[in-house]
Amino acid sequence: MSRDVKYEDIERRQGITLIDVRSEGEYQESHIPGAVNIPLLNNEERARVGTVYKQVGQGQAKELGLQIVSSKLPDLVKQIQQAAVDTQPVVYCWRGGMRSKSVATVLDLLGIPALRLEGGYRAYRETVTERLAHFQLSARCVVIHGMTGTGKTELLKRLADDGEPVVDLEGMAGHKGSAFGSIGEHPRNQRMFDSLLLDRLEELKGAPYLIIEAESKRIGRVNMPDFLVEAKEAGLHILLEAPLSVRVERTLDQYVVDDPDFHEKVTHALQSIEKKLPPDDRKFAWQYIEEYRYDQLAEILLVKYYDPRYAHSMQQYHGPFQRIDATDLEICKEEVKQIIHNQLITV
Repeated sequence: MSRDVKYEDIERRQGITLIDVRSEGEYQESHIPGAVNIPLLNNEERARVGTVYKQVGQGQAKELGLQIVSSKLPDLVKQIQQAAVDTQPVVYCWRGGMRSKSVATVLDLLGIPALRLEGGYRAYRETVTERLAHFQLSARCVVIHGMTGTGKTELLKRLADDGEPVVDLEGMAGHKGSAFGSIGEHPRNQRMFDSLLLDRLEELKGAPYLIIEAESKRIGRVNMPDFLVEAKEAGLHILLEAPLSVRVERTLDQYVVDDPDFHEKVTHALQSIEKKLPPDDRKFAWQYIEEYRYDQLAEILLVKYYDPRYAHSMQQYHGPFQRIDATDLEICKEEVKQIIHNQLITV
């Protein structure tokens, strides 16, 4: 028989698979990291049932839901079995209600041992909010600074590949942290960002340091928690430097320039910031867009828009900066690791 479990009882437990039976839209908006989405009702079906509930009543909505679900159950059970091979499924919906109960009951009737998450996603979200509100960060932050295009994101990736304790804030936010930062990305909301951040911080508990990028408090659609902002400002600061030509190339490398929608997205992004450019530079920027000269556009935006703002943001930090030439990111990576070793490990 299926039984209810609290999130605290199954988190980081081996041998389980989280099954999110909410609609695709609910799942995409936010979910428990690592959960597999197998909807009991898809977006359209959920909307239909919701409409009947509002316009006719709860009883009729349940009847419609039963009609829709009954024919889908064999395939749904098969999907869950495939997703949870050699593991125990833990089923959840929004608040541990009818959807997860229905699926858990069917699994139980078929002799498939399953668990149901008590309180559903809503209870999980409350747990995340509470933990972040009282999170005690004991590790020192290593903060990677650098003007746009110096290769901060790629450096973090290389450090992470080497097993370093990297917290990729932009990756979690689904945003590159600029006016053009959503291009080619899928910006996440605060709920999903918080979940990914807490999951990573708890994974790295016990690490002597964390490596992060020098982001502002707001990244795209989300905000960093205050404790991380404070840790960032008090961290060990490393400043990457690179020639303008290298920065232009790396900036363009972050985007899929041959995407058919790229030109339209860049045009829209420039419209949002054009008034912050001097008139002559604004004219050149629009000319470069019209002529598809993205390298020239990147250069003028780096020099006239991003660099001045970067210089201003640097004023919030106090203390020494370790400067590193980031022209060759592999050499740069090793120098960063050496600085960390010398200043945080060898004491």
